[in-house]
Amino acid sequence: MLASSMLSRRLISNKSSSFWLRSPNTLGLGVRRSTNNNAAKEAVTKSESSAQSKTNAKASEQIVSSADAAAGSKSFAESNPFLFQLGVATTKTSAADIMVQVVVDRKKWDEIDWKRNAVFVVFGFAYLGGFQYWLMVNKFGKWFPTRHRFANLPFAEKLKDTAGMIDAAKMVAFDVFVHLPLIYFPSYYACREIVTGTSWNPLVWVKDGCTKYWNNKDEDLLAMIKLWGPSDCIQFCMPIHMSMPFRHMVSFFWTAYVSFTRGSVKEEDGDEMSQLKRRLSVSGDSA
Repeated sequence: MLASSMLSRRLISNKSSSFWLRSPNTLGLGVRRSTNNNAAKEAVTKSESSAQSKTNAKASEQIVSSADAAAGSKSFAESNPFLFQLGVATTKTSAADIMVQVVVDRKKWDEIDWKRNAVFVVFGFAYLGGFQYWLMVNKFGKWFPTRHRFANLPFAEKLKDTAGMIDAAKMVAFDVFVHLPLIYFPSYYACREIVTGTSWNPLVWVKDGCTKYWNNKDEDLLAMIKLWGPSDCIQFCMPIHMSMPFRHMVSFFWTAYVSFTRGSVKEEDGDEMSQLKRRLSVSGDSA
């Protein structure tokens, strides 16, 4: 009996010792498993982040390449609107005058008045290509806030845009009643005097040019309203990069009219030419 009791105690003692010996290993194994799980989760997270970064990088590259492709697909007129319309303005103005001299005046190529043509080249480059772009693109965009937005809308949307149509009407009115009669015509006649006049005084250029404009104002203004009124209604509804080239193409026919009616040095300038020849003769500069 005593022996059985002692044997039972010894077995219980061995089991307790075995439990306490095994417990640290068991706890350590649990810690290691938890650490390994965390490390695995972090590795998965890093892998997902890396994959997401690569995906974003590829998307960014695609967007950049698409933007580059779109920029490359743009026409020269869209990419360089000022230079394009400047070339159109200068070329068409010269061409319109040459057409009138050859077709209407029936001159041969060796009889073309290049001094007269120079009036239109200078005016087309400086005023039509330079000043008009500054006025109708840069300044109109500030004075009439809906200018750019309205120009880029589809035609059906334009009809619904009341503010845009009002601004377009204001631009037409400004062009016909302010720009053309008060700026364009005086500038043209002054430029004409620079090339064909007999004086080197800028004040005389302006005075003589404005005097001739005033004498021709009724005929010039009537023709201007007939052409530019309807033309402006179309121009100010067009996209910006096309509006100025369109104006220059319409201006081809206007330039032909001006060249035909106002281009040559008329008999009214005969006295001034005679005075110039007399001055050159007196000064000893004549041939």
